[in-house]
Amino acid sequence: MYGGGYIFDEPNGKQLREEQQHDDPEKLAVFEERIARGEKIEPGDWMPTEYRRQLIRLIEQHAHSEIIGALPEGTWITRAPGFKRKLALIAKVQDEIGHGQLLYNAAETLGKSREAMINDLLSGKSKYSNVFNYPAESWADVTVIGFLIDAAAIVNQVANAKGSYGPYCRALERICYEESFHLKQGHDALITLATGTPAQREMLQDALNRWWQPIMHFFGPPDKSSQHSEKLMQWKVKMASNDDMRNQFLDAYVPKLWELGLTLPDPNLKKNAATGRWEYTDPDWNEFFKVIGGDGPCNKERLNVRKWAEEHGRWVRKALMNPKEERALPVA
Repeated sequence: MYGGGYIFDEPNGKQLREEQQHDDPEKLAVFEERIARGEKIEPGDWMPTEYRRQLIRLIEQHAHSEIIGALPEGTWITRAPGFKRKLALIAKVQDEIGHGQLLYNAAETLGKSREAMINDLLSGKSKYSNVFNYPAESWADVTVIGFLIDAAAIVNQVANAKGSYGPYCRALERICYEESFHLKQGHDALITLATGTPAQREMLQDALNRWWQPIMHFFGPPDKSSQHSEKLMQWKVKMASNDDMRNQFLDAYVPKLWELGLTLPDPNLKKNAATGRWEYTDPDWNEFFKVIGGDGPCNKERLNVRKWAEEHGRWVRKALMNPKEERALPVA
């Protein structure tokens, strides 16, 4: 569901140049020629230190976002309206957890263990998408997540599926197929609420108003203030700029909302016919970095759930790693 072209806590340009100095210039030249030709880099291939590090960071954060992102929707499985929507939501949550496993596998091919990745998540060292630190207060919130946040993620993932690292691209190809069904599920729920009773429309509009800023934050800060290096674009670690992805998302989905008579809480939102770019009020980036830094509405809650699952599932992992060792089942 939730990928990120925005890589949190990147080094500054000076650090990047210093790390590049340790790479073999001849190997680096061959590496960059391969990427320029559109070849995929595989786990056993030589790669620059910074390329490996940034890929681990990107894929790991994407995996964390899939796992954490399932939590707000998971709380609505028993409360989803009707049996069919409950079944659909169960299937979707299962898919998201599966996506996380695919992505952890891809990140492990770069040399970081899953245990280390999980530990970094639980300690707060490793980040995940900002949007999953907000509460899902109503069924309309789940609908907005299922349609707009999934849509934003698909924009991101379709771009990254054309990147240079083979295992990540192959994982994203499978993930994008499944996400297309999630998007249809979200769209169906959106249409139902938008064309329903006045109370349903009001509930949907309220959810849109609350989620719009986190959604605008989703792709990361404006390009003019982003720390992303041109080198990462050249290496196809990052496939599109934050502003380009945000504009693509607005272009595809804002008209769909307006067609339904829904509004968005930005009086400046409009498309410039001359440039083809969307104009909008710049969201509060201080809020974005506050949430990413661990001080959002649900940061502690989300991580506490994961800590509980990690602790209470430890005996299962030990049993799987040592199948011949007899163990008593834990006392309930």
